This record gives sequence, C-alpha cells and structure tokens, in this order.
Amino acid sequence: MKRWIDLQPHLRQMLGTEEYGTWIRPLSPVRLEGSTLVLSCTNDIVTDWVRDHLLRDIQTVARSHYGPDFHIELETPNGSHAPQTASVESSSTSTTGRHASPQMNPAYTFDRFVIGPSNQFACAAAEAVAERPGQAYNPLFIYGGSGLGKTHLLHAIAHRILHERGQRLRVVYMTTEQFVNQLINCIRRKKMDEFRSTFRAADVLLLDDIQFIAGKERTQVEFFHTFNTLQSAGRQVVFTSDARPADIPGLEERLRSRFLQGLLADIQPPELETRCAILREKARAIGWQLPEDVVLFIARRVQKNVRELEGCLNRSVAFAQLTSHPMTVDLVRTALSQLLPDEHRTSPPDVIRFVAHHYGVRVADLKGRSNRRSIALPRQVAMFLIREILNLSYPEIGKIFAKHHSTVIYAVDTVQKMRQSNPDFDATMTSFREHFES
Repeated sequence: MKRWIDLQPHLRQMLGTEEYGTWIRPLSPVRLEGSTLVLSCTNDIVTDWVRDHLLRDIQTVARSHYGPDFHIELETPNGSHAPQTASVESSSTSTTGRHASPQMNPAYTFDRFVIGPSNQFACAAAEAVAERPGQAYNPLFIYGGSGLGKTHLLHAIAHRILHERGQRLRVVYMTTEQFVNQLINCIRRKKMDEFRSTFRAADVLLLDDIQFIAGKERTQVEFFHTFNTLQSAGRQVVFTSDARPADIPGLEERLRSRFLQGLLADIQPPELETRCAILREKARAIGWQLPEDVVLFIARRVQKNVRELEGCLNRSVAFAQLTSHPMTVDLVRTALSQLLPDEHRTSPPDVIRFVAHHYGVRVADLKGRSNRRSIALPRQVAMFLIREILNLSYPEIGKIFAKHHSTVIYAVDTVQKMRQSNPDFDATMTSFREHFES
C-alpha cells in the first residue's frame, strides 16, 4: 500500500540499513481501515520483536506524516492483533536458496576484506569453507578482539555461498545473543520443535560471538545437540569469539572439545601497513581519495580496532564536507579531537635520548662533532626519526644537531637506502617509529 511504501525511506533512515532489513522489510501491509494501517508478518519472532521494541517508533514516524489520528496495528499470523505487552527479545535470520538475508551487509565480502599478516590465515580458512561447505574445516572457529573483522568474514562466507556460487543451501546467520533469545522465546511459547527444526535443517550455521553461550546451561545443552546433528550430517558450522575456546569461562568441557576438533584461526590487530590499506579501501568505497599524510595520521592514532578506524574516517569525511574544507591532517585532528586520546607530544630530545640509549652512546656524542661510525649511524637514525615522526624541516633538524641542512638530507637518504637493502634494519626502524606513535 502506498502509505506504507512512502514510510520506508524514513524508517530506513531512523533504524539504519541492517536493522531495517531485519525487522521492517519482512512486514507487509494487510489493509487500511480508515486511519488504521494493519501490518502482518509470517515470522513469529519478527512479529514479537517489532511489537515489543519498534511498534511505538513506527507509529511515531507514521503520525508525523499522516497526522496524530493515524494508527498502526500489527497482526499476528493467526489473524489476531498483537497486543503491546512485554516479551523476551529474540530474532532469527536465515536464508534459503540464492538470495542472502537482508541482515547480510552487502559491503562485507571477501573482495572488500583487506588482507594483511594479522588476518591472512583466518581469511584463507573462511574462503576455503565458503568454497567447500562442510568439507574443508568443520567447525571453523575464528577468534580475536572486537572490531577486527570477524563478522565481516561470516558475512563474506554467506555471500560467497549464496551469491557467487549460487548454491541452493540453507544458510542461517545470527549472533549468539539472538540464538539465546530465540531459544528462551521458544521455551516460553512451547515451540521447541520449531526451534530445533529451524537450526538442525541448516546447511550452514554461522554464529557470531559464541562466547555469550558461556554460563547458560540450558542453551549449551540445546546447542550441543544441534551442533552434533549438523556436524554428523556434514553441515558446515562457523563460530566467532573474542577468545579461544580454552579461555572462555563457563563453557562446558564437551563443547570446548567440539570447538577444538575443527580449525582455530585467530585475527590480531592490524599492523600499520594493513591499517593504511584498510583506510584507503574504505575511503575508496565512499568515493574519497585521502592524502597519504592523512592516512598515516589516522592509522598511527588508531591501532587496535578496524571499526574505530572506519568511524574516524567517516567523521573526518563528514567534517570536511560540512565545513567545505580540504582534507588535511589539521582538519582531521580537529574532527577527531573528541574521539582520540590526546596526542603524545614527542619532542626531538625524546627521540635523541631513545636512540642514544638504544645504541649505547651519549646524547652529547650525537650532538657533537665526532664522525666515527659508532656515532655517525645513530646520529643519522635520530635525524631520520625526527624527520619522519615530527615532520620537522631539514634546516630545523640541522639546528638541533648544529649541522648544515644538507647533512640532514644526506642522513635521511642514507637511512632510507639502508631500510630498502637491509630487512633487519628496516624492521628496527619500524619498531622505533611505532614506539613513538603508540
């Protein structure tokens, strides 16, 4: 019906694409009775969630467009109107056939996953599972800190199976919190047969944040039998967690051993080069090309969380658009002043003392006249780091060491050439730089 169709853009904006796709898209307008629009959904779980959590918000949006007398009612599958009473939260997201669930993020594909040393193994394992569900690694257990790409890989598996390979498989994806809530809801409504048939009929089960199952005895019992059914039938199961099975407290030993039967793949925080690549990719996806100094500034300040990297990028882009200013380090510093911790103001003396300590020489020697190899190389390294980290000009660095700026240029070029020809020296310089950027 036209009135319901006209509300869709506003509901999508209010809820966001993912929540809209999960809870609003399954709703269908049944009839318009005067100023009352009746909606329905064939999924009991979606109906319960919308009734208990979103119906009031939908009502508010509708009345802002159609007047204070406009009313929306939600009809249950049996034809009765759903009262607004409290209910346990639950959700189900499954897909059958060739089309992915609305809850699948279209940007979370393997092509958009930036691979680096910190996540290469986990990504390769996920791709193997997507290519041969139930045959490669079963179960696959991906673990790592928050915001490192675990959910991205789960969605990518679903996309590869359903979209790219076109396999007619039933894929069920959800968070473990949703799994627990659905179990509670089915127990309350005496629909455990429906719960079991939903999960045990899956060809691929993808569960996010499995650590939330810990300490929930009834859930672990039900999950154990579901897992056994799927695995014995050759169905694929993939979990993500913020910790290894051995480090999840309150997890039954039989479940822990089942998790360990498959492949464990960890994701570590990305190193600087991978963070830079992630920023470039995410900027490209929204139509921006960031200056390299901006990429480095953000990547050096956000070191452990890809989601935070993306948030900093989005805020910087929005700030540049709203102020009509070019994207510069100064603009980004202003835009992110409330999100990032205060910058550690490294000074040239800090760098000089650090280098002197590492090489076992005196600060006075680095600033002195001696050109002995044991002094000259540490001095060149200190000049290089001050240039790289503090971005001082060659003349400014020359004044610190009482040297002509041409000497500084020669020192920086020498260190750069040594980095290119000597991997061990390059690794040392990288560790020096990251010491001051952490």
